[in-house]
Amino acid sequence: MRKLETKTIVVASHNAGKIAEIADLIGPFGFSAKSAAELRFAEPDETGTTFEENATIKALASAKASGLPSLSDDSGIVIDALGGAPGVYTANWAEREDGSRDFAMAMEKVEKALADKGATEPSQRTARFVSVLCLAWPDGHTELFRGEVEGIVAWPPRGNKGFGYDPIFQPEGYDVTFGEMSAEEKHGWKPGDPQALSHRARAFKIFVETCLET
Repeated sequence: MRKLETKTIVVASHNAGKIAEIADLIGPFGFSAKSAAELRFAEPDETGTTFEENATIKALASAKASGLPSLSDDSGIVIDALGGAPGVYTANWAEREDGSRDFAMAMEKVEKALADKGATEPSQRTARFVSVLCLAWPDGHTELFRGEVEGIVAWPPRGNKGFGYDPIFQPEGYDVTFGEMSAEEKHGWKPGDPQALSHRARAFKIFVETCLET
């Protein structure tokens, strides 16, 4: 395991929602960070078939372009009744023909697919959000951190907070969706907290314990 010795990193993302969440998580550690979007780096083709592969592609691209350690996230919703779909193709399900992304459309697509499977009861709608963070250095070294949170697919969508599929994901043990939670409730993990709720916060907790704490 390689420790992160610098406080200057690149957040290897063009997704505004992810950038905001990662910024919230790294804030307490005093990082100076810019995103790949701010730096106008080209988005690499995500050709991997796992979250780990795609996270690595993004982190290495930003590390090599910037000459700085770079932290990426590849994440998605994995739905049991759909054989794990959309999984690594979570963002693709939201793509329109013009290249824009419409997550309201994507959530409707998920619900139609579940209806086609006859998955109407909560026990038939189990799912998990997965986040894999990759920390990459310009020399090609990488570290991977995976976080998961179990839950169910709710319908209709509830809440306008968060982003992506948050309005239809109800985490286990809660009666509200991620879309109804404040940023603090969803991903507000801080050093010393024994637990983190969101998949991204859980992955970040492992990153801190592995690469930052001595």
